[in-house]
Amino acid sequence: MGTMTKPQFKGKRYRLDKPELLAPAGNLEKLKFAVHYGADAVYIGGQKYGLRSGADNFTFEEMREGVEFAKKYGAKVFVATNIYAHNEDIAGIEEYLRNLYEAGIAAIIVADPVIVDTALRLVPGLEVHLSTQQSTLNWQAVSFWKQEGLPRVVLGRETSLEEIAEIKQHVDIEIESFIHGAMCSSYSGRCVLSNHFTDRDSNRGGCCQSCRWKYDLFEDGRPEGTWVSEEDQAVAPQALQPGVTQLPLHQPEDNPFSMGSKDLCMLESIPELIEAGIDSFKIEGRMKSIHYVATVVNAYRKAIDAYMEDPEGYVLKPEWLEELQKAANRPLNTGFFYDTPDHEDHIYEPEEKAAPYDFAGLVLEYDAESGMALVQQRNNFKPGQEVEFFGPDDTFFKQTVGELWDEAGNPLDVARHPLQRVRMKVDQPVAYFDMMRKRK
Repeated sequence: MGTMTKPQFKGKRYRLDKPELLAPAGNLEKLKFAVHYGADAVYIGGQKYGLRSGADNFTFEEMREGVEFAKKYGAKVFVATNIYAHNEDIAGIEEYLRNLYEAGIAAIIVADPVIVDTALRLVPGLEVHLSTQQSTLNWQAVSFWKQEGLPRVVLGRETSLEEIAEIKQHVDIEIESFIHGAMCSSYSGRCVLSNHFTDRDSNRGGCCQSCRWKYDLFEDGRPEGTWVSEEDQAVAPQALQPGVTQLPLHQPEDNPFSMGSKDLCMLESIPELIEAGIDSFKIEGRMKSIHYVATVVNAYRKAIDAYMEDPEGYVLKPEWLEELQKAANRPLNTGFFYDTPDHEDHIYEPEEKAAPYDFAGLVLEYDAESGMALVQQRNNFKPGQEVEFFGPDDTFFKQTVGELWDEAGNPLDVARHPLQRVRMKVDQPVAYFDMMRKRK
């Protein structure tokens, strides 16, 4: 892509001094890790109206606790209320929105116009951000939503970097873009495979990720024009019509295929994203692990801070990319930012899991005089294993686990119990909330 001129921005509200790093949080613990590891804001789901029904999601009491925790670190909490509502979904929306506001939520992320209208009318102190589910891709659509009273639009994932720069040149409004995580194989989440196969509505929080299932191919052996009922179509191809042979197009040694897309990763493009005028860098993954959230947020935090401190002298550090690979679940690409993805940007063969590490322990305490750390077990570890410590304040080192003791001073042959508090000697100083990981 050619060199872009930096857009000129007007209006303090609509150009953040520093891009916001927005992280996912599937539960209260993940929220705390995201904030500790550098998120400026986190987005969560409540018990209703969100698109990640499989996440733990938050009660109002948990939201209040999360908001209070985030405030201590200068961070904000947003709530996804981004379903496409059916008639039966609307009952109770007013009470729900009032409760979000009273809990201290800074903004809601909305796709359905009726929820947009209700929020603007009922709780004007609660910001409304337009969800990526609206597939907003051009500056005139962005201008429309600004006129409706929205301070921020989350663009569709199909928007290119040049288009984003053009939007910022035309409209003084905050732009939020996904810069890391899973990509939908359909158009901005419009998939209905999940609805068809499992009766779980993708646009009401039930997506079962059908694109990542393993599929076989068969040639239909029935006579041309044979009518098949919907019930028959829903079962396996070879059972569509008893006695009719279905001819497999795969060989026995072939692997079943999927059609899932590669994951998005824009760490190498931080300068271009900032210069295009993106105000909020959004990481996907409310269903992802604590280790994933902390690792990804930490890497982007370092890159953003390094560029903002010295744009002319900015250099991407290889260790930031190496860190992302330790949390990656799938191969990575740049999505639609530079070009339209093609067949090479999808995963057809069985996925090779790229993340070879497990979250093994959380540092609770460290005594500098003795060099001893109190570590909360998150996955089994034992003496003789090599582990890595990392944290938000540049903690990073490898060591071999030595002797282990429980809190009573009894020696341990392995830290085997979930959340067990274990004492161990560490080779370098660590701090509260540093993480310890191990190879799987």
